[in-house]
Amino acid sequence: MCLPFFHHPMRVVQCQDVGTVPISSSLFTRGCLILPLLTDRIDIVNAIVKSTPAAGALWTTRPMPVAGVGELLVRIDAVSLCGTDLHVYNWDAWSAGRVKPPITMGHEWAGEVLELGPNTTGFTVGDRVSGESHKICGHCRQCRTGDGHVCTSTQIFGVDTDGCFGQYFAVPAASVLKNDPRIPNTISCLQDPLGNAVHAALVEPVAGKSVAVLGCGPIGLFAIAVCRAVGATNIIATDASAYRLDLAKTVGADHVLNVRDTDVDDAVATLTHGMGVDVVLEMSGAPKAIQQSLRLAKPGGRISLMGIPAGNVDLNVAEDIIFKGLRIHGVVGRRLYDTWFTMQDLLASGRLDVTPIRTHILPFDQFDAGFALMQAGSCGKVVLKVSDHAD
Repeated sequence: MCLPFFHHPMRVVQCQDVGTVPISSSLFTRGCLILPLLTDRIDIVNAIVKSTPAAGALWTTRPMPVAGVGELLVRIDAVSLCGTDLHVYNWDAWSAGRVKPPITMGHEWAGEVLELGPNTTGFTVGDRVSGESHKICGHCRQCRTGDGHVCTSTQIFGVDTDGCFGQYFAVPAASVLKNDPRIPNTISCLQDPLGNAVHAALVEPVAGKSVAVLGCGPIGLFAIAVCRAVGATNIIATDASAYRLDLAKTVGADHVLNVRDTDVDDAVATLTHGMGVDVVLEMSGAPKAIQQSLRLAKPGGRISLMGIPAGNVDLNVAEDIIFKGLRIHGVVGRRLYDTWFTMQDLLASGRLDVTPIRTHILPFDQFDAGFALMQAGSCGKVVLKVSDHAD
């Protein structure tokens, strides 16, 4: 019987029929070595699917994905839940206006390459890999000038096209990066959101700088850990959650301020001897925090805006930005792929430890419990173990 896929040293060949492959076939006579990559073809796989335009998600089966031209077929070992996934799960106004069910959810993952699609190069079967959540076109002006993170045709896996919350995932090789084997899959699957924090924190150097991180959700916590790893000297974290502020302290914050009972402006002034901080990382998207970021930065300071507000925000542009000479960076995603390489080197070296932020590891089918933890604000990052190779 003809097996579904065959491999020879130069490429992967997909068999188009269910008959036999004659010994005298052109593949054989050209000296190609024919080896099956998956001897037992799986027809369906378990997946977390947004099946209808309503709250919730379905644990169900979907057809086994097939690696197309330029793609990889990956066995998914671990995934993590993202705030974007929670928006889709809750079916809020944003997701209702963008997501078109049915769609496999998710975009944060780690796994292993099982097959290479036709004309796919740069990877081998068995590579440990993770992937960028933004599927970019590669052809627009932004993509061709090093700004692919703001590609005008960006699609997000699990939002605009099928994502990674399944046992297997067919993904463009251009979106995939190899993982250092020293990094466990339950950490490697966190690289996409961690990359947001690396981008926001390191858009300019922070070594020897004072830094205020406004908002200690998972990406804010990652940003604290990154700043500590690369030598920031005075890290101040703010949030309304005592649970998250405890995590912030664990991963490297020197001072934690609860916005519910602290005058943050006065506290930061005291902690910086009236100067203000060198760097502000606004990670919450709260309008008051965005306004506050301008006040907390010292004259000539830098602000990275990562949090997304629900609506317009009033700013005193003249007094708080122009006359202070502030440098403001809008941060979206990860620089492709500079951010990924910096992040992977930090993780593999052991200098950056984000293990405390990975607060929960659950079985794949317990995603509802994971989303409940997120809804309650009772977690850092929630990881789902998809295969026996998750650790």
